[in-house]
Amino acid sequence: MLKGDWLTINEKKLRELLQSVQSGQADIETAIERLRILPYENLGFARVDHHRQLRCGFPEVIFCPGKTVEQVVTIFGRLAVSGDTVLATRAEPAIYEAVKKVYPSVEYYNSARAIVKRGEDLPVPTGMVAIISAGTADLPVAEEASLTAELIGSRVEKLYDVGVAGIHRLFDNLEVIKRARVIVVVAGMEGALASVVGGLATCPVIAVPTSVGYGANFGGLAPLLTMLNSCATGVAVVNIDNGYGAGYMAALINRVGERDD
Repeated sequence: MLKGDWLTINEKKLRELLQSVQSGQADIETAIERLRILPYENLGFARVDHHRQLRCGFPEVIFCPGKTVEQVVTIFGRLAVSGDTVLATRAEPAIYEAVKKVYPSVEYYNSARAIVKRGEDLPVPTGMVAIISAGTADLPVAEEASLTAELIGSRVEKLYDVGVAGIHRLFDNLEVIKRARVIVVVAGMEGALASVVGGLATCPVIAVPTSVGYGANFGGLAPLLTMLNSCATGVAVVNIDNGYGAGYMAALINRVGERDD
């Protein structure tokens, strides 16, 4: 596995726990208590998946909408116990303020609407994920994708406000497209930018339709259909406004590319 890979980091932690028992630094009961919640922890209103980082390479992420402030703070706290990175998406400032009272070291990314508590062991940034947005109004989704990819261990480059209405802005930055191992294209309105980038790139393109646009945009349905019907090869599409999903997928592709190298 890669140096800095999340899976390697978690295997290291598990190995350290077992070695501490073997050396007598930790007793069996302590080890059992730490392993007891490994599959998941039942909080009544939520079942926190502590095993996900070891299983998938990145911890469970908190999607804040629909949860009370108290629920988010509680889940955040249970995930933070492990010392791993904790990410809460679509978080309003009021939720951040509540979490910060308990965990002063947390960071709030206003554009991405995300709360982050960085883990004790972070992966070394590798490869290159390019995040390209059509307009400034698409930035919240683009920033969510960027932050997610970065936390999982990808080196990220951003190219914003280069939509088809001023296509020369994109053509002036073709070196970013050439350097990328995977590209995330975020666009609202009619969503044409993904097809343009797909026609220029030699790497996978993940298209993210946003709900930005006038009435016939239909809350992101118009760019979603445009992207799904793209004639450019190598373009895959995630759900409307799903920057987190796009960033996660981009990081996984980037990681596989790093192994292949």
